[in-house]
Amino acid sequence: MEEGMNTENAELPRHIHMLGAGGAGMSGAARLLARRGYIVTGHDREVSPFTEVLGLEGVPLVIGPSETSHLPAGVGLVARSAAVADEDPQVMCARERGIPVIKYAQLIGQMAPRGRTLATAGTHGKTTTSWMLHGALSATGGPQPGALVGGLHTGHGTNAIPADPGGWFSVEACEYDRSFLHLVPTGAIITNVEPDHLDCYGSFDALQNAFCRFANSVDPKGLVVLGPEVPDCVAEAVRGRVWRLGRELQVDLLAETRGTFRIRLRGPGWATPAFELSVPGRFNVDNAALAVGLAVGAAGMTPAGAARGVAEYPGAARRFESWGSPGGIALVHDYAHHPTEVAVTLETARRAFPGKELHVLFQPHQASRTARLMDGFVESLRGLDRIVVADVYGARKHIDRRGGADAETLVTRLRLAGLDAHLGGAPKAAAKKFAAGLNQDAVGFVLGAGDIEGVRGDLTDAVALRFASRR
Repeated sequence: MEEGMNTENAELPRHIHMLGAGGAGMSGAARLLARRGYIVTGHDREVSPFTEVLGLEGVPLVIGPSETSHLPAGVGLVARSAAVADEDPQVMCARERGIPVIKYAQLIGQMAPRGRTLATAGTHGKTTTSWMLHGALSATGGPQPGALVGGLHTGHGTNAIPADPGGWFSVEACEYDRSFLHLVPTGAIITNVEPDHLDCYGSFDALQNAFCRFANSVDPKGLVVLGPEVPDCVAEAVRGRVWRLGRELQVDLLAETRGTFRIRLRGPGWATPAFELSVPGRFNVDNAALAVGLAVGAAGMTPAGAARGVAEYPGAARRFESWGSPGGIALVHDYAHHPTEVAVTLETARRAFPGKELHVLFQPHQASRTARLMDGFVESLRGLDRIVVADVYGARKHIDRRGGADAETLVTRLRLAGLDAHLGGAPKAAAKKFAAGLNQDAVGFVLGAGDIEGVRGDLTDAVALRFASRR
């Protein structure tokens, strides 16, 4: 914990300044704080859809390189994202003034309502499962539940929803930097645990230990719902009830249509009616089951109502998100940036677009991460008809200082594995190269968690122009 404040017990001051305010989580927290009547100001280095929304909602932001002059007078607390370094001018200025500086995770620990917070953790699937849980909590009446999730709900068009008094609160609990250990949830979901974020953990054992501590933090009167691949040590750390998918929770797969499933879920003494998911992917069956399970077991929702709320979930931005079909070529974007995520996304793509060539534009995430997961990326990308690799996205550069791998190294490895792999360069150049290699029998997937989403307009325009000229 950073100096100057115990966020688990202290009241938040009236004026809060947010550094990295354009991040998915930070922007959601800023919106919720503003709705609660706090004075919220912020800074980010770049314009994003999140900063634009905050501006429209009346949260004043400064965009550009950080300067000490950007720290307003009267600030009682500075909250920063994990991407903001200790050397940031506003961080150093705040400390010189004696203003407490905390991380986003500590802020969320203070904002999340005690006794009504349900948290979703895991290496993969947190965003989707958090929104599915919110849907399950919304469908059976009662106070409106709130949410703070690291991705936009495509139906609500937001990443944060304030809760009514007495309403449940669905929060995405990220393991990076041990962020989720600042929460004290009434119930929790852990979707899966795989090696990731080893830049801050150092080893998989340390990562597993953090998940054990998170599981142990859940109220012993509550419930922890676990995915089928969560290590036993995590289940053993839970102080209260545990429901595991594949044991206490059972899924009946009833039908599949182009990658979208119709299912029934059975739990201890209850069962849902059959329901059909609106989002594709076998992995989303597990996500849905975990969300329904926690809503029923921890929040007392009816099985039928929880299932209905999950079935109506339309998806999150950057999760198998359609970018349209310019010139008749389907384009889809997904946030996948870990080998497991890439593999399940491409499996879903083959189910959803049977018989189509699969072309991928991929932006790796962090140089050290790319090096560490290199073998996994090569394996998960096997079988593609073509791939263009954009430059590695340099998130958290102040932390990512160890030896890493660049896009050229990944392309070389992919070619040695027999793939038609191409070096793309910067995102816009990569999108141009990607569009030039598409054909009428292909579907195009854009994968990555960095700024690759910024090529959407350029890519759709290039594809539309290319195929319009062939008609």
